Amino acid sequence: MEEAILNYIKAYNAKDVPAMLALLDDQILFENVSNSSGTTVTTTKEEFETIARQSLSYFSERKQIIRFSVLSEESAAVEIDYQATLAQDLPNGLKAGQQVQLRGVSLFERRNGKFVRISDYS
Repeated sequence: MEEAILNYIKAYNAKDVPAMLALLDDQILFENVSNSSGTTVTTTKEEFETIARQSLSYFSERKQIIRFSVLSEESAAVEIDYQATLAQDLPNGLKAGQQVQLRGVSLFERRNGKFVRISDYS
């Protein structure tokens, strides 16, 4: 589980969508719950790919750093520091060039070697 999460975060930080997708089940439940931008939910790999590709243009750089994790064979809770620089103005009022720093928790579940759920809370 730990290696899969590290590979996912490495791909995320590198903006490598194909590498992220390789780790996902076709029926991946992805949730992003944010105090500042609401909730996004997808239920398939194709929907995940769409939002992952859309988000690439939002940030000139982005990075997730693991602070702490609790792991089992098929699930994990990971505390994450998130840092990013906006590449464009966003509808919520944030401007291009602004730095964004958040702390959050991500929950991961795997079955048959693939992630079936990733839930990000920040």
